[in-house]
Amino acid sequence: MDNVIIIGSGPTSYTAAIYTARANLQPLVLEGEPSQEILPGGQLMTTMEIENFPGFPEGITGPDLMDLLRKQAGRFGARFLYRTATDVDFSRRPFVVHAGTDVFQTQSVIIATGAASRYLGIESERRYFNHGVSPCATCDGALPRFRNKPLVVVGGGDTAMEEALFLAKFASKIHVVHRRDAFRASRIMANRVMNHPKIVVEWNSVVDEVLGNDTDGVTGVRLTDVVTGKKREIAVTGCFLAIGHKPNSELFAKAIDTDKEGYILTKANSTRTNVPGVFAAGDVQDRTYRQAVTAAGSGCMAALDCIRWLEAEGLV
Repeated sequence: MDNVIIIGSGPTSYTAAIYTARANLQPLVLEGEPSQEILPGGQLMTTMEIENFPGFPEGITGPDLMDLLRKQAGRFGARFLYRTATDVDFSRRPFVVHAGTDVFQTQSVIIATGAASRYLGIESERRYFNHGVSPCATCDGALPRFRNKPLVVVGGGDTAMEEALFLAKFASKIHVVHRRDAFRASRIMANRVMNHPKIVVEWNSVVDEVLGNDTDGVTGVRLTDVVTGKKREIAVTGCFLAIGHKPNSELFAKAIDTDKEGYILTKANSTRTNVPGVFAAGDVQDRTYRQAVTAAGSGCMAALDCIRWLEAEGLV
């Protein structure tokens, strides 16, 4: 039986593994099985430039950062399996975690499965991902390739407004593309965007193609007017998607409490769920920050909460 199983991979999971391993708990990390769509290490495995993770003044790639965190956890005794959790039973202790035909028993669980960005679903979007297409302005907006250049933000909620205003600090012009004739965002945020001298709103429009080439990456987008059907092109060097995130929590929906959007609910100022001994950290429960550094910090919190709970229960 394991002391703790960490489900997921990425900065949250690996940081939790570092802390629980240093506490001699020998955590088992179920990282998921590599596939064309999912790589162990989380969303940062497809991020080639990270300039805002502390300790790397020259920047670092996502895969390199994940490799370092994983090695650090392994140094202290964390164990890793490329297996995907397929079912859980939190109704009794020890908890049971299934990974296909394999069954694991554990005294505690840390859920660190993250969240997936929502995309437009067009082929050109995938082609230029990390070459001008990004789901995170805060992560990528200050990169040199976007400075003093025209950019597109797709979306109409508060997140899109926040990202457009953030990007306006660096870009020469921002086109906010929204499929309706009014924003879903709060009035104050919408007004800030509509009154900003660098921002123009493309109403009743959708991006149906991301334009570019292998040398320059994104060079523009093609818009379709949803009312008239008319198409037109806008020259931009970046396309930022602000159409939401989906927490990877389906596996746990019947086992622990989530909100209406699927984010796992945790107790105030902690990572404790409604099931004692089960903890959730990172983007699967964080709808606000969604940064690598906050994910890592959340993984630390979950590990400390878990260690203290195991000690209080006399299980270690």
